[in-house]
Amino acid sequence: MQNVGMLLETSISDQVWAEKGYQGLNEIGETFDTDVYYKENIKTEAEVIKAVDEFVQHGVNLVFGHSSIYGKYFTDIAKNYPDLHFVYFNGGYFSDNVTSFNFNAHAMGFFAGVLSGAMTETDKVGIVAAYEWQPEIEGFFEGVKYQNPQAAVQLEFLNDWNDTQTATQIYQTMKHEGTDVFYPTGDAYSAEIIERAKQDGNYAIGYVTDQSAVGRKTVLTSTIQHVDKLYHYAAEQFNDGELEGDIKTFDFQDDAISLAPFSSDVPIAIQKQLKQMVDAYTETGLLPHEQ
Repeated sequence: MQNVGMLLETSISDQVWAEKGYQGLNEIGETFDTDVYYKENIKTEAEVIKAVDEFVQHGVNLVFGHSSIYGKYFTDIAKNYPDLHFVYFNGGYFSDNVTSFNFNAHAMGFFAGVLSGAMTETDKVGIVAAYEWQPEIEGFFEGVKYQNPQAAVQLEFLNDWNDTQTATQIYQTMKHEGTDVFYPTGDAYSAEIIERAKQDGNYAIGYVTDQSAVGRKTVLTSTIQHVDKLYHYAAEQFNDGELEGDIKTFDFQDDAISLAPFSSDVPIAIQKQLKQMVDAYTETGLLPHEQ
């Protein structure tokens, strides 16, 4: 490995997902004693080509695309850069020198649903999602119904990771309809919804990173995706000549996903139940309703 570059669809500073990617990039630089570079707001194929050409001038031979949008772009241009390897996240495109890393988010959504179903007092919980395709949505529904068949699940999605204004409006509507536990599975708007839940005396579940700092009692737990670890894993594999063009999936079994510590408001019995479920899933790959 020479040097490493990262492309971001938005900016580093305003999103937990981007911040964790940037953390992973910097850890590569420190661990492998290599130079790292990044480009923000790269959204079109033309912008990708321009950025990659600049990376090449800096001696970069491993390029990360910190979004699913880069899958098609990378496979389109990969043959023109045979000495580079491209890695991106959560997509179905791959080629000889393009690798997709995917989080199997179904189970983490299931555990978020179980906890929401256990903690709701109104039997109304809500998931404010970015996109309809997110695997955690189905998992959340299954988890809620497994734990609390009487509970109703409200779902809205924004078709945007960062539309805080619309997400806030959705939160207000759900709150007025009696929802008292929220799972905001987006980027920039996740912390805003948690903050509003804290002000209103409701609960929330954090997303991608441990968001308990927003409200230690409010945040029942967080479903963490350790994308920074996958950056290190990719760099290590590439450095050893073992990174193949492929679609790779990561889950609890790979220490790529985990639950954060529980809020003190979560009864000990429920904490134990969730921990047992996670341990069993990690060992068997089966959720409780699949066993």
